[in-house]
Amino acid sequence: MRFVNHSISLSIACCFTMLVSAGGFQVNLQGQKQNGMGHCGTSLISGASTSFFNPGAFAFVEKSHIELGASFIISRLAFQENYPGTYTSNNVPGIGTPFTFYTSFRHQQLYGKADTSGSKEKKNAKWNLGFAAYTPFGSSIKYEDDWLGQFVLREMSLKIIFLQTTLGFQLSDKLGLGIAHVYGFGSFYLRKGVPTANANGEYGEGILEGAASGHGMNAGLYYQVSDRLSLGASYRSSVTVKEEEGTATFSVPSSLKEYFPSTSFSTSISLPQVINFGIGYELSEKTTLACDISSVGWSIYDSLVFDFAENTDKLEDIRSPRHYRNTLIFRIGVENKQNEKFTIRAGTYFDMTPVEDGFITPETPGANKVGITAGASMLVSEHFNINLSFLYIEGAERTDTNLETGFGGTWKAKAFIPGFSLEYIF
Repeated sequence: MRFVNHSISLSIACCFTMLVSAGGFQVNLQGQKQNGMGHCGTSLISGASTSFFNPGAFAFVEKSHIELGASFIISRLAFQENYPGTYTSNNVPGIGTPFTFYTSFRHQQLYGKADTSGSKEKKNAKWNLGFAAYTPFGSSIKYEDDWLGQFVLREMSLKIIFLQTTLGFQLSDKLGLGIAHVYGFGSFYLRKGVPTANANGEYGEGILEGAASGHGMNAGLYYQVSDRLSLGASYRSSVTVKEEEGTATFSVPSSLKEYFPSTSFSTSISLPQVINFGIGYELSEKTTLACDISSVGWSIYDSLVFDFAENTDKLEDIRSPRHYRNTLIFRIGVENKQNEKFTIRAGTYFDMTPVEDGFITPETPGANKVGITAGASMLVSEHFNINLSFLYIEGAERTDTNLETGFGGTWKAKAFIPGFSLEYIF
């Protein structure tokens, strides 16, 4: 029965981890223009979505914007049992639909003396205000109920919304500073088998549900070195996510109900900070090249502790080791303005996994990933813009056995992610 305890801890751990990681099939999808360029954006000014990538660059977004977008995650995860076993399985197909909503409000101030009509010259203020809502980690994963790893996971869904309020200020004509408050909230649902069978040979089941929330910040600097060269740096803080009243419900044979009571649990986890550096360079009047490097402080995620309101001999409080390591993400992208109304983009990135050997699970079978991207924008009118992107991700094949559960095998993941946004400029 100790196996049940361990698998619960692993499952909830990954739910919380996916709030901020690129684990499993989750990837950053915070801007369609940036998605098309390998998700580069730290050194670029790309409309209202700039507030996520660099609040300092957001200070230079010239006009007010409203942008609404969505991406569609179509993923496949293949599993093969360790040799000499021959068992294979795939996740049940599904589509995740994270969305983005961005606004920027560029205030205009009146300058100079009034002319004969009584009007004064209008100029943009030095500051820019924005509000954003996005779901960077809001997908799901599901396996057949009778698959080999059913006692670790059958199904999990995660719905998270991040709210961000941003203020960007131009310290000079070339230097921008920005800061944002971030609030994240959402819910998760997890279903797994319990290795106890009734008289009909049917295994039990455990369901874990809860809601989590936390606060953080996003700050950035932007510097326009020359007409062609721009630099950017941003910092997204560590976020402590707390769950105070999660519920655990078990369906087991009546003879075991006293060992698996329906109860509540609490936990908290410190999620990693992300530091981004970016360079943008105009190769020509129409073509811009961008490179980003992100440092993700995963070493803060060393272990996870769960406190169940009611304990039994089989359901004890948990301290589960994670031993994640710090990682880097390397990105490169290019944008070409074909004409005044049409722009095309392309990019790629390499995302290192924080999951060390011995800690892979069906929820986040971590592996190094390569992403290939493409995108385009079409200016339909003076005020209306359509942005499109497409992302293909493939993870390296990885074989591992989890040290806590003893469950292991070979994993291979890939995903196709088209996306779009509608942008109104005023």
